[in-house]
Amino acid sequence: MSKGKIVGASLGNCVHVAGVAHFLNIAEDEGYEAVYLGPAVKVDAILESVEKNKPAIVALGYRLTPENGVTVARELISKSADLTHKPVWVFGGTAPVSAKMKELDFFDVIFDGTDDIDDSITFLRTGKIPEKNSAELFAADLVGRLAQKNPYPLLRHHFGLPSYAETLEGVEEIAQSRILDVISLGIDQNTQQYFFRPEERKPEMDGAGGVPVHDIEGFRKLKVASQCGNYPLMRCYSGTADVLHLAEVLNESIANAWCAVPLCWYNELDGRGDRPIKTSMEEAQELIAFHGRNGPYGPKGIPVELNEPHHWGLRDAHDTISVAASYISAYNAKKLGVCDYISQYMFNIPNSLSFSMDLAKVLAQIHLTESLASNSFRVYRQTRAGLPFLSGDEAVAKGQLAASTALQMNVKPHIIHVVGYSEALHAATPEVIIESCKIVRGVVRSTLSGNAEAINDPKVKERRDELIREANYLLGFIKDEYADVSDDPLADASVLSDCIKRGILDAPHIVKGGEFLGTLQTRVKDGKCIAINAANGSAMDERTRLEKLLPSLKRGCRPQTAGDLKTRREVI
Repeated sequence: MSKGKIVGASLGNCVHVAGVAHFLNIAEDEGYEAVYLGPAVKVDAILESVEKNKPAIVALGYRLTPENGVTVARELISKSADLTHKPVWVFGGTAPVSAKMKELDFFDVIFDGTDDIDDSITFLRTGKIPEKNSAELFAADLVGRLAQKNPYPLLRHHFGLPSYAETLEGVEEIAQSRILDVISLGIDQNTQQYFFRPEERKPEMDGAGGVPVHDIEGFRKLKVASQCGNYPLMRCYSGTADVLHLAEVLNESIANAWCAVPLCWYNELDGRGDRPIKTSMEEAQELIAFHGRNGPYGPKGIPVELNEPHHWGLRDAHDTISVAASYISAYNAKKLGVCDYISQYMFNIPNSLSFSMDLAKVLAQIHLTESLASNSFRVYRQTRAGLPFLSGDEAVAKGQLAASTALQMNVKPHIIHVVGYSEALHAATPEVIIESCKIVRGVVRSTLSGNAEAINDPKVKERRDELIREANYLLGFIKDEYADVSDDPLADASVLSDCIKRGILDAPHIVKGGEFLGTLQTRVKDGKCIAINAANGSAMDERTRLEKLLPSLKRGCRPQTAGDLKTRREVI
């Protein structure tokens, strides 16, 4: 159903129509009937169209000298007094012209060029522009805000300084900027590990890697500080110990927008905690299930992100493992009752991947992950630049951030996890976060309505399909290998932890020895991260890698040899 007509024109002697035309295009997408009058339209012609069409909105643009614009606007104000139909008057122009128009106190809404596409969408949907401290315009939950901003992606950024006081002040500054949709609190390792055991905190580690928070009131104050500007959502790292208790604290204190948890990490494997892999994985599954049944959506629970695949990529696992990990992550989330699943795709890892092969890897991850999507398991794409990708030269890093964002836009993300350009030098300050988000917004604005179709590059398609086949082989291998000991190997913590110890799931950065028996070596060749034969440096597909691996390994329930291998079925 039409929301009514919207008349658009460039006012008076102004011939610049791009802004008005784009605004009308957005309005049509939002259900309005657009009436475009063109450039340099005289006041009398505009008023005649208003009386004839009786539009809900009249959108006028002017981008010339402010004083000349004021003269034409005063004529409009004087003559419009006689109109029998009273529309909403919208003005768009440069900042100097818009400032003069505000002084006239005639236009209901003024866009001054610093606004973005999502501001126009909000106005066309609500009749208001998102001024500061307009709480009613901003959904307080993730799914609601995604719907509000669609098709514009939400922006999320990590924030947590070593000083609690500076973090508290910074949260408010970021919220008042109205640039960020989700503040992702980065708490220090002491808080992640010892929140409920303060006597075990290590004073010399306070503020290491994030903000120290000592009690629930500390979280509450951070949330309160965010309740201004555009009322950003807030979320926080999961813990590396007492994970369910910390989840309860986060939900109560900051209304945790979603839970982000790795399946295989935050334990003895990476040093972020001292839990055995199997224990941490079982606790991660409990945490996933907890969020699947709790939260602001009643039986739908709280959204969950398994930030698993990029942990493998950051440790130089070959692309096949990262793709398989995407499927394993989503599979566990779905089985454990999650309804709204956030699938994160970290581009640029390893950072020497070519853009085309990196895109192919992410497309393969998306294919496997979204093969699980259903009405009761909704998948949202979240993209980001890689942690090691950005240069220590901030000017170069800004260019890299923009380039990576343009690449990410090929997969139409619902959320962009912005990485501050200072990442290689220091934790992002509010100033860095705001500037980084503006860089990303500029890229989104330029690519949202049409981007170069890199996904149709034949080489990208070929590599995507190859990775889907290889990941399917690995997934099928795990299912077959453990079929005699587990009804559901891909969701079995005992199986997955054993796969890591035996090297079926492996990464070069995992320290080998003791229980960890993997032999994986990888290299980036032709823009792809591949498994190689250590003896001669040649590439190995999954069948070759796993057949070479198995003869030297034994599993407690039944030894196997290469001769026992069966042809692995595809699982997707």
